[in-house]
Amino acid sequence: MDSADRTAEATETFVAHRGLLFTVAYEMLGSAADADDVLQETWLRWVAVDTSAVGDPRAYLVRITTRQALNRLRSVKRRREAYVGSWLPEPLLTAPDVAADVELAESVSMALMLVLETLSPTERAVFVLREVFGFGYDEIADAVGKTSGAVHQIAHRARRHVEARRPRRSVTAGQAEAAAAAFRRALEGRDLQGLLDVLAPDVVAISDGGGIKQASPRPVVGAGKVARFIVGGLTKHDVVVTAVPVAVNGGPGLALHANGELDGVMALRVEEHRITGLYYVRNPNKLTHLDAETPLTLL
Repeated sequence: MDSADRTAEATETFVAHRGLLFTVAYEMLGSAADADDVLQETWLRWVAVDTSAVGDPRAYLVRITTRQALNRLRSVKRRREAYVGSWLPEPLLTAPDVAADVELAESVSMALMLVLETLSPTERAVFVLREVFGFGYDEIADAVGKTSGAVHQIAHRARRHVEARRPRRSVTAGQAEAAAAAFRRALEGRDLQGLLDVLAPDVVAISDGGGIKQASPRPVVGAGKVARFIVGGLTKHDVVVTAVPVAVNGGPGLALHANGELDGVMALRVEEHRITGLYYVRNPNKLTHLDAETPLTLL
């Protein structure tokens, strides 16, 4: 097989697993832009490999992706320590099949990905590969450069950490859509009582402006405070807000437009018919992957 044929074969294999590799990188990094860079680095390394000697291309590609994502995660963690205000994952528009897959939808939800931010880079990689994608300890050990026994201990520690902080499971898709629709009507109508009716008493609102757009420097907690924060902000800036329903990270969300211009994307977490989490990304650098749905998969 000549060089051109080997490259073509490597390309076909890479493309076949691209959705999985992107999902792994995104769940490790919380950034679609960084995940794209990791896939580019993975591709460059993959085409340089003698693929005829690779027994399991999927596992091999995941190993390359994990190593590149780990390197990048260690550097971005230092950058995030200096981030202005609250940091949120980069929102993705997702297809209906993502929402239908409960395990996948939860794994890419804003709520869980914020919990993953509290893990060390290696803990996060091990948790994602083991708990989300179901890889064996030996495979993970190869990917993170640890022994299988060490990976087993890391997985146990990471699982315990995440379970203590993991949000409760959301309601059905229909209930989530109904709550999102009620929130949308109240938001566009600046209806304080309507917001209070749909927000859970302990709702948490987090906004991310990245120091570029105005955002609350810390989370706003409680239905009354969140409702007043939303209505007060709309009234103060005297803008016409329209909210377009979208699927964000496997769950209900809204693309908010102020006077016709995209202002940001909000992901909603719904539990027991009420909204318990609002995650509003205004940082324009995080709004670059919203022109199309992003394919995500666990396979």
